[in-house]
Amino acid sequence: MTLGTFDPFASHLDRSHALAILQKALAGADDGELFLERSVSESLVFDDGRLRNSGYNATQGFGLRAVRGEVTGYAHATELSEQALRRAAETARLAVGAGGGTLAKAPPMTVTPLYMDADPAQGIAFADRIALLREIDDHARSRDPRVVQVTVSLASSLQEVAILRPEGQLVTDIRPMARLNVGVIVENNDRRESGSFGGGGRVSLSGLMDPAYWRPAVDEALRIALVNLRSVPAPAGVMDVVLGPGWPGILLHEAVGHGLEGDFNRKKASAFAGLLGQRVAAPGVTVVDDGTIPDRRGSIGIDDEGTPPARNVLIEDGILVGYMQDRQNARLMGVEPTGNGRRQSFAHAPMPRMTNTYMPGGDADPAAILADLRDGIYAVGFGGGQVDITNGKFVFSCTEAYRVRNGVVGDPIRGATLIGDGATALQQIRAIGNDMALDPGIGNCGKQGQWVPVGVGQPTLLIGGLTVGGSAA
Repeated sequence: MTLGTFDPFASHLDRSHALAILQKALAGADDGELFLERSVSESLVFDDGRLRNSGYNATQGFGLRAVRGEVTGYAHATELSEQALRRAAETARLAVGAGGGTLAKAPPMTVTPLYMDADPAQGIAFADRIALLREIDDHARSRDPRVVQVTVSLASSLQEVAILRPEGQLVTDIRPMARLNVGVIVENNDRRESGSFGGGGRVSLSGLMDPAYWRPAVDEALRIALVNLRSVPAPAGVMDVVLGPGWPGILLHEAVGHGLEGDFNRKKASAFAGLLGQRVAAPGVTVVDDGTIPDRRGSIGIDDEGTPPARNVLIEDGILVGYMQDRQNARLMGVEPTGNGRRQSFAHAPMPRMTNTYMPGGDADPAAILADLRDGIYAVGFGGGQVDITNGKFVFSCTEAYRVRNGVVGDPIRGATLIGDGATALQQIRAIGNDMALDPGIGNCGKQGQWVPVGVGQPTLLIGGLTVGGSAA
């Protein structure tokens, strides 16, 4: 099944010739494919009352991969020609050598229709986008006299990919993406604080340009900024922490998700390596990676090797039951691929990556979880963080958090960081709310220099004994 109209062999390459070159390059290999891509992206940034940046980028190219054992030969080019393809095949072929490998079984090569297959900016005039950004800027400033700066960005892209297998199958996927982001800076008595909110997904820009969408986004960015304007220094010490639903799942993504990717576990470089079938989290904790959720930022019709996405349960009721796999790591570990082979573009080889990673909800009332918090913090929003995959240790900064004493949510706090390790944090989850939510569509994930869009999510969680770094004792 194919979606859209992308056919790289319509004018640039002869399909039969390309297949013959690919088959010759993969003779004696375990696996490989020809990955072809065409993409366009547009972005606008309106800052401090004026258009600061307008960008348009169009790329196309191919990547040819030959795999044998743990070795990968990869070559890519921006020129879609038979001559370029032959040069790439000769380069990739060096990884295979004169071996006599057996080509792995091909994936099903069927596309799951999860989102529209059209340019998200189609039919929307450039002038209309500029007018929208100006309207958002004016609206944000009118909401509160303390607003001193507004930054609004609007971006869209369309990635068209085709994967040709040495068996002759060809499959394509048309991947749209749109995003709106609003940032607000407020000032009062010489103190400045900021707040931001945004979202999107594999949807049309028209939905994000609807006042029913962007007005609440402005209100949320302003709310966060005003909350931070009255914040007090964060406490420091070991304490219980309640995480809010939705975007705080980024902590789960970073501190746990990466450690469940197949390559880290095959190489024994993850804190979860060798623990399949063992308890790694508190009872009731389940972690899922699901690339099949319609219109979500991390969803994919096929992964970048041609494998259909799936709803993969990684941890079930606290027991580690699986890892996320691409084809190479799955074969080396003796398991099936899970549809998690992803790459940033044709210039990159695929590797195991997350799609939409989340923790399903439990049965606890979120209000009751907060009421049970004797002395700790309530973390609702997160910014940047750092994670060491080998031991799961993380440091995350909070963009919106509150002090909680005797079940009462008190002052907002600033400068709070959460410090711990993913494996221990999973064991210390004491309550799981019934309010699971996915993030609004803002996630990007970096790994080994490659960036791909992802989704995260979780319910309200109570985690015991995290270290909180702050500026107050």
